[in-house]
Amino acid sequence: MKDKKNRAFLKWAGGKYKLIEDLKAKLPDGNKLIEPFVGAGSVFLNTQYPRYLLNDINPDLINLYNIVKKQADNYVRDSIELFTAVNNAEQRYYEIRQEFNQTNDLYERAVFFLYLNRHGYNGLCRYNNSGKFNVPFGRYKAPYYPEKEIHFFAEKSQQAIFTCTSFERVFAKARQGAIIYCDPPYAPISKTAMFNSYAKGGFTLDNQIKLADLAKRASETRNIPVLVSNHDTEFTRDIYQGADITKLQVSRFISQNGNKRLKVAELLALYSKK
Repeated sequence: MKDKKNRAFLKWAGGKYKLIEDLKAKLPDGNKLIEPFVGAGSVFLNTQYPRYLLNDINPDLINLYNIVKKQADNYVRDSIELFTAVNNAEQRYYEIRQEFNQTNDLYERAVFFLYLNRHGYNGLCRYNNSGKFNVPFGRYKAPYYPEKEIHFFAEKSQQAIFTCTSFERVFAKARQGAIIYCDPPYAPISKTAMFNSYAKGGFTLDNQIKLADLAKRASETRNIPVLVSNHDTEFTRDIYQGADITKLQVSRFISQNGNKRLKVAELLALYSKK
């Protein structure tokens, strides 16, 4: 019988819920799991390390996690109030989105963030060049309020420290005995996608190369195993040379109406001293 998997309380593009078994099979034992790109936290929620260092470059995400860790009951009480039929309307969504973009109150932002995540299109998290959240309304019949998932996350997060910094700084914090799992923004599948995705900042190809180099050096010079997930392309195969590569086929939505799926080739690259 398979262990019951725990779902994240946020919807998240590229979340690792469906790959948990593959990831757990490759993750070594250690006294701490470090995630420089924690996202929705599916790996954190479905592994059993004594301690966790969980990082993301998105300050709204890390602020939300720290609030849930410290005051889950208050957070549930306040955020569930937004999950009503009245608020599940296009005009109301855009009003709340505007409130989120205008407030600097960290608790308010955390409450609005969950509403936007569950009511926005495809659970996307996207900001414009001015730093304003700009995901359109999702048009769902009755967005799910993840109360059980929030409480589970809060309980498990007592083992975790959440930070909001660069992946380079997170690597620098790692000590022997720790394991690092990296789920960076994926490298583009094609040269066309590469241009569209990387023309304006974001996680560049140079960032991909730097991450691969840090992973290799952490393993070779500091004896810290590193597991990286990414698209399986000529580019990623090249930059992960020397790692133990596992090939995966993962279902992805490929159309806006969400009913067309395509098997996409992904890989896991494990850097570990034999």
